[in-house]
Amino acid sequence: MRTRMAVLSTLVVSLVILARSAPGQLISRDPGVRRSAAGAGAMLAGLTATQQAFFASGLEAFSEADGVGNGLGPRFNLDSCVGCHSQPAAGGTSPAVNPQVEIATALGARNVLPAFVTIDGPVREARLKYKSDGSRDGGVRSLFVISGRRDDRGDAKGCAIAQDDFAYHLGRNNVSLRIPTPVFGGGLIEAIADAALMANAGASAAQKTTLGIGGRPSRLIPVGNPNRNGNDGTIARFGWKAQNRSLLMFAGEAYNVEQGISNELFPSERDDTPTCLFAPTPNDATNTDAATGIDAVADIQKFAMFMRFLAPPQPSSDQPGGAASIGRGRSLFTSIGCALCHTPALRTGASTVSALSSQTANLFSDLLLHRMGPGLADDVVQGDAGPDEFRTAPLWGLGQRLFFLHDGRTSDLIEAIQAHASPGTGRFAASEANGVITRFRALRESDTQDLSNFLRSL
Repeated sequence: MRTRMAVLSTLVVSLVILARSAPGQLISRDPGVRRSAAGAGAMLAGLTATQQAFFASGLEAFSEADGVGNGLGPRFNLDSCVGCHSQPAAGGTSPAVNPQVEIATALGARNVLPAFVTIDGPVREARLKYKSDGSRDGGVRSLFVISGRRDDRGDAKGCAIAQDDFAYHLGRNNVSLRIPTPVFGGGLIEAIADAALMANAGASAAQKTTLGIGGRPSRLIPVGNPNRNGNDGTIARFGWKAQNRSLLMFAGEAYNVEQGISNELFPSERDDTPTCLFAPTPNDATNTDAATGIDAVADIQKFAMFMRFLAPPQPSSDQPGGAASIGRGRSLFTSIGCALCHTPALRTGASTVSALSSQTANLFSDLLLHRMGPGLADDVVQGDAGPDEFRTAPLWGLGQRLFFLHDGRTSDLIEAIQAHASPGTGRFAASEANGVITRFRALRESDTQDLSNFLRSL
């Protein structure tokens, strides 16, 4: 009886597959990475000559590969900013070929690749959810060490520290992964006034309530408020969990955490093993004896300037279905509720840089934290953000991204959209996106395709 039922079941599934693949039957799919020009990586329009010079100097520093002699390590994830942020141009996100694979054993280094780092996968950083005593961790654990490395900047002879045992922690489900966030249009995001974010958070309240979108529930701050800086109360907006308020803080933290380079914001080495320190501390600092202002500025300031003056990515109509499909998809994006969190545009406030002042930022984000349910929860507490909370990821430039979601688990756009939904469990509340994803799943295949074409046009 069971065998007969199994055969019938297989037959039904086969018939469904044949029906869906019949000639003329439209099956929606991710159209893939946009084929048009990058439309990204350029400087903002309207910058002064001096600002353009700072952008160029920042891009040079952003692209430089650091070595042992100028501070790389002792523990690190990669040796340059652009290595993580290169798709489709400097300032973007993970490239098609993961540079972490080569850097692991480059120049004599004796690292073993963790299982979650692959040649065709995204650049990743790892955090441990809990410490050995059961208390919260959440900090970045660098993937590699400089032990055995010799490069044109220095020699790590005498350094014998070992990598963290990621296989051990993976076996205990204690590793949380992140991929790089694009920094295009960073200056525009930084220049959006707190008041504008708060006004947008309170807009369309009835629609949000109907769909179960509640903003940012927090034990520390009233429900609906975004992630706020613990000292001055201003709204943080950079990083997967909106943990950084400014581009300078974002740059200084990344330089220290990703490359192991100490600087004026983070002056201590992350690993102070004496036999592995080959450069003065801090490794990156203001050069008060420099001949020019640009030369005096520390690298983290240059990184911040580069990101601040980096133009947002430009959308394109070079998609299947063309402008008509993209237009229908944009309408559906609003009608099913995606735009309630992925706010299409916000205005910047006053800025000392005229190119950033009173501008429209088409970022497709409210920059707030939302509870995303157990399916996406990374079980990491960071700042005021809880283990299931994430900043609404800006969607500008999505058309040319290769990997999606905070951990890069998929390269398929439709799969990434579906992953936004998950029911609540004992530990985590249901995803705030459930209502919107229910509407998404009810779309006709042709509508789903239009929506996908629109998103890939960004």
